[in-house]
Amino acid sequence: MNHSTPQTMSTRDDGATAHPSTMRKATLERIEKSVLELFTSADFNSVALIDVARMANVSLQTIYKYFGSKEQLVAYVLDSALSRLADRMIDHLEGIEDIRERLRKTLWVMLDYFDRHPKVIVMMTQSIPAHRYRDLPVYESPQLMAAFLGLLKDGQHRGVLNNQVSSKVLLDVFMGIFGRVVQMHFLRREPNPLLEQFESLFAMVWGALKNPA
Repeated sequence: MNHSTPQTMSTRDDGATAHPSTMRKATLERIEKSVLELFTSADFNSVALIDVARMANVSLQTIYKYFGSKEQLVAYVLDSALSRLADRMIDHLEGIEDIRERLRKTLWVMLDYFDRHPKVIVMMTQSIPAHRYRDLPVYESPQLMAAFLGLLKDGQHRGVLNNQVSSKVLLDVFMGIFGRVVQMHFLRREPNPLLEQFESLFAMVWGALKNPA
């Protein structure tokens, strides 16, 4: 199920003249794979668009035509990856009413996804500053917000989750724990998958978010 269509940042003032969705699928996949490889093995400023073009076996003109700039290219690849995660999350949460189980399933889906795609979280934390996250269209996805932020608000309304702070603070706590744990897991090159620690990690997350009363 595809709930969202990745796109470059909404302003489209970067010089790109065509949308990536019109590119051949195989070509786009090579570009995405090259971006993830290059930007997780080197500093953002040391990677040039010609490096991406060479690894993906496309012309530099093609990169400029569809993405316009290095920042737009990285943003598109991240948004594509996070959109796929959002779709999985929404699908897995359908039909689950219990707040604790919905939160548990959310964490499981996220850990499973980044176990399978570790370069995504590394690039996200290394190649794009946090204040630019809202430039990624997936962050404005109404489906994702209904599935995640709506879950937190519902939990607060039912008295299950901490309602002494805003739902956005709960989201920050969840993402703060998750983001740091996942980022350091891969930067330290830990050999075992994150899911092996799932029960312990969820216990910590649940302890941080549940209603203390």
